[in-house]
Amino acid sequence: MPRMVGRIKRITIPEELRSLELAPRHLSLLAYLLFDGPLSVNELAARLGVAPTTVSLMVGELSRKGVLERAEDPADRRRKIVSIADTHRTSIDGWLGRGALAWRKALAPLTPAERKLFVGTLTAYEDALAED
Repeated sequence: MPRMVGRIKRITIPEELRSLELAPRHLSLLAYLLFDGPLSVNELAARLGVAPTTVSLMVGELSRKGVLERAEDPADRRRKIVSIADTHRTSIDGWLGRGALAWRKALAPLTPAERKLFVGTLTAYEDALAED
């Protein structure tokens, strides 16, 4: 695990994204939007395990920088859908997309039960780290 975390930390931010001052808190948000497609603020908050107001602030910040776009949900005009702006999609995909490909490759040979066990183990590890 330390080796894997160390490797992830060494992934450099693409030159075209460096001026945007992306912080670690932005990485998970961008990864969800990249891998899962456009999501609402509430969906992002649930996946990130933070309050919707926190996500709303991050989305606002990244929208002002042109990284994200907010659009009206055609099914419910009160709801906003967040997506990665087309101008930055290729750079973000090149930066974070390798991780998704690596996970798919690592998990492909596993049965659904083995995948469930693996994800459950990682979740238990994360929960143990959060304990005081």
